[in-house]
Amino acid sequence: MAERIGKEKIEKEGGYLYYIGKDGFVWRSPMKNNKRGRKSKIGTEKFSLDKDFLYFVDKSGYVARAKRAKRGRK
Repeated sequence: MAERIGKEKIEKEGGYLYYIGKDGFVWRSPMKNNKRGRKSKIGTEKFSLDKDFLYFVDKSGYVARAKRAKRGRK
């Protein structure tokens, strides 16, 4: 189950992919069908990232995180 960690709401537009960059800020990049869009930083809230969690923008527009599945070594 995911937990909401962001306090700032991100207004989503169609034709963009939203993600948390390595710098800890929310970014948006145009999808292949969006020819006019440009990559840009969205919002002012910075997140400290933990490798045990997967970070994403949920349906409500807030940043959330979910525990990554444990992967065994082969």
